[in-house]
Amino acid sequence: MTATTTARRTIIEDLYTEALMLADEARDAFDQRGEMAPGSSRNEARIALSIEGLRTTTRLMHVLAWLLNQRAFLAGELDEHQLRRHGRLPAERPSMPGMMEKLLPETRHLVRESERLHARVARLDRDWPRVQPVEDNAVDAMRNRIAEAFAPQSLAG
Repeated sequence: MTATTTARRTIIEDLYTEALMLADEARDAFDQRGEMAPGSSRNEARIALSIEGLRTTTRLMHVLAWLLNQRAFLAGELDEHQLRRHGRLPAERPSMPGMMEKLLPETRHLVRESERLHARVARLDRDWPRVQPVEDNAVDAMRNRIAEAFAPQSLAG
């Protein structure tokens, strides 16, 4: 395993843990239908909770799906073609400011944390090379070394 693969695996696992924790917090926050921000009517608060709850959970599920695809690729369960075809992170759908102000401050904070996590994962999706070696295959590495050792030497060097 290369140092790059090891670092990538660590980043993926840390982000996966963070995403799972945020998903649990989101489930709890958006299930509390009885609480609303001051100045909001009950209907406004319910609509805001529904809209932002769907946006937040969808955002987190997209992040989790991306992370699971990365884990599967690093484990050799997905090939490069499958990762390119199914491994892209969908575009962000930011929260709606008018709805956010109807939420409790703790819930707004949670929504913002999910947006920050999505932005971090989007940077990885954009900046990491599309193709990374899964693992160093010992047999292929040995074959390559043997081929190099017995390859005709160039006299032009």
